[in-house]
Amino acid sequence: MGLIPLTPGIRSPRHSPCFYYLLWLSYNSTVQADPALRIHRALADVSRSRILEELRTGGPMDSRELGRRLGLHPNTIRSHTEQLMEARLVKAVSAPAAGRGRPRVLYEAADAPEGQEGGYRLLAQILASYVASGDRPQAVAEDAGRAWGSYLTERSKPFAQISADEAVGKVTQLFTELGFMAESTGQGDERKILLHHCPFRQVAESNPEVVCSVHLGMLKGAIAEMGAPLQAWRLEPFVEPTLCIARLRRVARHGRRGVPSPRRKASAPSS
Repeated sequence: MGLIPLTPGIRSPRHSPCFYYLLWLSYNSTVQADPALRIHRALADVSRSRILEELRTGGPMDSRELGRRLGLHPNTIRSHTEQLMEARLVKAVSAPAAGRGRPRVLYEAADAPEGQEGGYRLLAQILASYVASGDRPQAVAEDAGRAWGSYLTERSKPFAQISADEAVGKVTQLFTELGFMAESTGQGDERKILLHHCPFRQVAESNPEVVCSVHLGMLKGAIAEMGAPLQAWRLEPFVEPTLCIARLRRVARHGRRGVPSPRRKASAPSS
């Protein structure tokens, strides 16, 4: 099974420790499986994500009611719901007409799909609960995430210096391709990456100290591998039901990547 390339230089593991390999397998499942790809594409648009959230919290609605709540034209709503139905996230049902005429079409959130995705979710739950039961689960999870964040990131060329803006863009893209709807905000010394729709939300809700620590570690590992003048210092889980926030800050650059450290001259032998 090969890993679908996320950014140039990404590889698939070959002889990895069991935990790291299963972590990779769980993450890669969100990219490899066709249903997961359809879901990711459907939720890549903010309006479609808002429609789905409204249907999950408010129940079945027609295009007019959805448009009124979200400030969108009913035709725009119908265009978005078609893509959500293709991803099997939403289904259309008929409601009895109030009088003569055709029945109204209502949209409602579909049940979570069963099958392969459920199997990978179970695998992720088993791994997360196992790590959580051991000593120092947050440190272990962050170390695993750091290793994979480094592994999945292309290293800068020798003597090259990547800017903070470039690094933020690359890690945002990495998390987008892992299944999040990620966007970066902020300028200067303080940056944020908004992580919408975590692909491991159900597992993270029961084991946040493991799953969220893995994600923080991945950020740290990716930034370190690029040699970027940034530090990922905090990840705030579930500040909203479908939103986590990663906080980054600018730090001083430590030397130049690829430049060997100067060697001390050998001392003259004592006579």
